[in-house]
Amino acid sequence: MINRKIIRSWAVKLFLASACLGQVTLSLAHQAGSNAPLQTPKLLEQGKFRLHKFEQPIGEETYEVTQDGASLLLRSNFKFTDRNTPVPLTATLKVSSDLTPEDFAVKGKNSRLTAIDDSVSVNGDKVHVRQDKAEKDVPKPDRFFTIAGYAPAAMQMMLIRYWLAHGSPDRLRTFPSGEVHIEHRGADQVDLDGKKSSLERYSISGLIWGRETVWLDAQQRLAAVVTVDSEFDHFEAVREGFEMALPVLVATAGKDEMAALADMAKRFSGRRTGKLALIGGTLVDGTGRTPIPDAAVVIDGDRIVSAGPRAQVTIPRDATVVDTTGKTILPGLWDMHAHFEQVEWGPIYLASGATTVRDCGNELEFISAVRDAIRDGRGLGPRLLLAGIVDGTGPAAIGVQRVDNPQQAQYWVSRYHDAGFQQMKIYSSMTQSNVAAVAADAHKLGMTVTGHIPEGMTAYQGVEGGMDQINHIQYIASMMLPEQKLPEKPTRKQRLEALAAIDVNSPDAKKAVSFLVEHHTVIDPTMAIMEQFTVSSTHPFTSFEPGVNKVAPELAEQYSTPSGPPGPQEQTMVNVFQKYVEILGALHRAGVPIVAGTDQGVPGYSLYRELELYVQAGFTPMEAIQAATLVPAKVMGLEKEVGTVEPGKRADVIVVSANPLQSISNIRTVEKVVTGGILYDSAPLWQSVGFKL
Repeated sequence: MINRKIIRSWAVKLFLASACLGQVTLSLAHQAGSNAPLQTPKLLEQGKFRLHKFEQPIGEETYEVTQDGASLLLRSNFKFTDRNTPVPLTATLKVSSDLTPEDFAVKGKNSRLTAIDDSVSVNGDKVHVRQDKAEKDVPKPDRFFTIAGYAPAAMQMMLIRYWLAHGSPDRLRTFPSGEVHIEHRGADQVDLDGKKSSLERYSISGLIWGRETVWLDAQQRLAAVVTVDSEFDHFEAVREGFEMALPVLVATAGKDEMAALADMAKRFSGRRTGKLALIGGTLVDGTGRTPIPDAAVVIDGDRIVSAGPRAQVTIPRDATVVDTTGKTILPGLWDMHAHFEQVEWGPIYLASGATTVRDCGNELEFISAVRDAIRDGRGLGPRLLLAGIVDGTGPAAIGVQRVDNPQQAQYWVSRYHDAGFQQMKIYSSMTQSNVAAVAADAHKLGMTVTGHIPEGMTAYQGVEGGMDQINHIQYIASMMLPEQKLPEKPTRKQRLEALAAIDVNSPDAKKAVSFLVEHHTVIDPTMAIMEQFTVSSTHPFTSFEPGVNKVAPELAEQYSTPSGPPGPQEQTMVNVFQKYVEILGALHRAGVPIVAGTDQGVPGYSLYRELELYVQAGFTPMEAIQAATLVPAKVMGLEKEVGTVEPGKRADVIVVSANPLQSISNIRTVEKVVTGGILYDSAPLWQSVGFKL
């Protein structure tokens, strides 16, 4: 265990590593603090990190620290390739001898879809900040650091070194924006090919949305960071020599971050346990029956004891009575297309009323740890049902669970099954024969199969090969395309125009719908995420999703509306999306099971938008609510356990301040949620992860 008092007083001197051995040398640190000019830059430290997405190696970061007069200069080159798209980034950081920033610059891409070009310079008592073309001067705080987002990893290392050297403040201002909270969370030992290495574990909050977990070795060299990237996807940077420990570190991060949330949740205002009685509200029980005014719902532990007219329900004397007069009581909602890639999704889902979530592809170690923590009362979040992702080898592959032959199919299906997963998730680089192999093995073990339709396959082939469910509406639209009207290799423009021109009453469209009905195929269309592709200067995000105004500050920029005139294909995208809405209506009228899922989108709020879009497509408000309650419960074989508010069922219940049967948008007014026998107010849940009310 590192003595933190010693670290704080000597951190500046103890971080410098020699170029050849990577060992700490006090003499170099002393030289770095000297005012004597150096004739040539002297290399003090260098290192390399392997970059991973979903634990799959996809690139690397190299860095070096040199002397620059009386200062230190860090240069970092960061690059990975994600599903065929290069993501390069360069950054420089100049600091004084006590690690106080003097100049900082970062430029490049921080995801497939987003770019960054920021710089910070310190001039006397001012800090000059440039973010893209916007510039400003702000007063220099006593303590601060310069860093922008999850990357590069070397900047995170320097951030913690500065924090340790400057008294480990509870909050630390950062530029270009924000402030961070760093916490020492303990020590871990990892096995590196038979040799034990002791690492200090820290959490960082505020750098991105949510917590990151970072490990430093005894020389204050970053060993690993477990975080998410700008697309909310799992992302890890691991120093050379530590890669074999990555699965253990990922699981440790999930457990530790969940434990931190659970501790915080115990202090939430409005939290209630024990017997509960929700009295006076209108009960919409999710069965489709007529709503019950002036109802009472009694909950004991994690079960509903009774539900019905208040005059007919006995209220236990020892129950905590919750007045719901003027409000509506509903079953807890489901999100059937989640990617629970950071623990902050737990409070978000509960705040929005989602008490059951199907995770549609994740890191096995992370999601298993999170699921178990919630189940065992050591975490905060909805009940998790898991679909284990598999993909084939290819340039666009994701994750590390490869299925390129029947043996690998059997291995991964068995491994996921033994880990308690309910489904298999097919991704986009699988072959037709391997999809069939996965489906056959899954069905033998009582699992179902969901996912994408891989490249080179049609939805017809996927379903005939054993897929029970399909994610995303675009695969259904492709079934309806009259192929003879498209060239063999259509351009993106040609394909979009063809999609926008689909006639849902054509023979091709009717054939597709009939096929899905015949095979009882379940669709989670993820309409809300599709709508995001229509955003432009003439169709801003806020025009259809007011929730973007309430997201945490670290997320706000991701949902900004583009400036300037719309691009040439933006109206076509709007037309395509409207066609998707029309196709969804045709599927619903034909009786194809539809389950509500978001594929993330705007955390919490996209589930509401999903249901609003269902009503636009022709669902009644009750049918839209059932797409997020009873229908997914049936699809997952849990309708006897959950999905409606009835005696004997699990106590997954929400209270909304207005009736969504009158307007589906009233589903946005969730005030309280009951899960696992615990009642929470929504407001503290939102606020706990930085969202505004």
